[in-house]
Amino acid sequence: MPRNLAIVGLSLALCQCAFAQPPSTPPPPPPNAPNAPLRLTLDQAMQRARANSPQILSANINALLAREDTVQAKAALLPNVSTLNQYIYTQQRDGALVFVSNDGTHVYNNQILVHGDLYAPQKLADWRRSQVAEAVAKARTEIAQRGLVATVVSNYYAMVSGERKFANSQMSQKEAAQFLDITQKQERGGEVAHSDAVKAEIQFVQRQRDTQEAQLALDKARIGFAVVLFPDYRQDFTVVDDLDTARPLPLYPEIQTMAGNNSPDIRAAQATVEEQRLDVRSARAAMLPSLSFDYLYGMNSTELALHTRDGQLNLGSSAQAQLNIPIWNWGGLRSRVKQSELRLQQARNDLTFTQRQLLANLDGFYREADAANSQVASLRHSLELAADSLKLTLLRYTAGEVTVLEVVDAQTTLVQARNAFDDGMVRYRLAIANLQTLTGAF
Repeated sequence: MPRNLAIVGLSLALCQCAFAQPPSTPPPPPPNAPNAPLRLTLDQAMQRARANSPQILSANINALLAREDTVQAKAALLPNVSTLNQYIYTQQRDGALVFVSNDGTHVYNNQILVHGDLYAPQKLADWRRSQVAEAVAKARTEIAQRGLVATVVSNYYAMVSGERKFANSQMSQKEAAQFLDITQKQERGGEVAHSDAVKAEIQFVQRQRDTQEAQLALDKARIGFAVVLFPDYRQDFTVVDDLDTARPLPLYPEIQTMAGNNSPDIRAAQATVEEQRLDVRSARAAMLPSLSFDYLYGMNSTELALHTRDGQLNLGSSAQAQLNIPIWNWGGLRSRVKQSELRLQQARNDLTFTQRQLLANLDGFYREADAANSQVASLRHSLELAADSLKLTLLRYTAGEVTVLEVVDAQTTLVQARNAFDDGMVRYRLAIANLQTLTGAF
């Protein structure tokens, strides 16, 4: 009887040690601790990802290219100035010029030319289209940035989940080791059969393997995230566990309003429709007349000199205007108009689909976030019940009221409850991130 009391006392002490809930993650090291790994918050990880993401860099370059297209299209509408420096030699035969349009054997042209378009509807439409294309490129840059947010959040909380599950596996391994110690002591005291100790040892070995797998999963998550954040994926770092500070979910009408006002996908689709509409205008304008002018000032002479031999000034000016009227091009311009109209129709179809897709995604993502949010409290309660169940089952086992199988089952249930709770917290965070790809930050 004294031996049983001693075993019960030992079991109570072990239970108190085993079920004291430690923090999910260890406290951060001091800022100047030697060899401390880099510790990142979600905002810091986002900043590093923006600086290293090839998708963001590519989207920014495309926006800059679109900006330069706008500058070039605008410049094509404005008058331009150039110089002409030319020497023409014409063959003579029997004292006469073979190429009769030239004025002499030696002709020198040194002129300043000013060219401008008085009426160029195609160039005007191209300039306006380039402005809209620039807006499309900017919207696609924002789409890439929001897509990066979802990627960073997914990788960030994969690491948080990996760290939590590794801590859970260590805790479960410790509990299995304590239970193995209890069974071995009871076996030596003749209280339980050897099979109980064997079962407890099998459970302990399984928990060791679980810890190794959790460590592997954490390392793989760290490597995958390091590729996004750092030039060298071997950079050692950790992340701050902020799962317990999740922001509340706004009401659905608020989410709808934010998505309608802030969706870069809708803006890009609308701008694409406008771009194709202006492309149709450009194609039609190519069938219209265009009017331009040229002004020339300089020298057009058979002598390379400012004055002729008679003392007259060789410098002069001339002006000319050109009216270009398209008449026949074998249907090429009409084909381009039809092609542009088909692209416009496709852009309108894409806009309609994008609007429907936005509403469907918004509804689905919100339902996911709402379900994940509502299940967090239930998962936490299940975790508390599982911990209490294992504690009571272990006490009953030491009193000889239950078998070892019930203890193992209670341990397994607690392991699953811990991981399910952490998965539920991560699920809610990821659902919020998916919503923010449609609405922006909230």
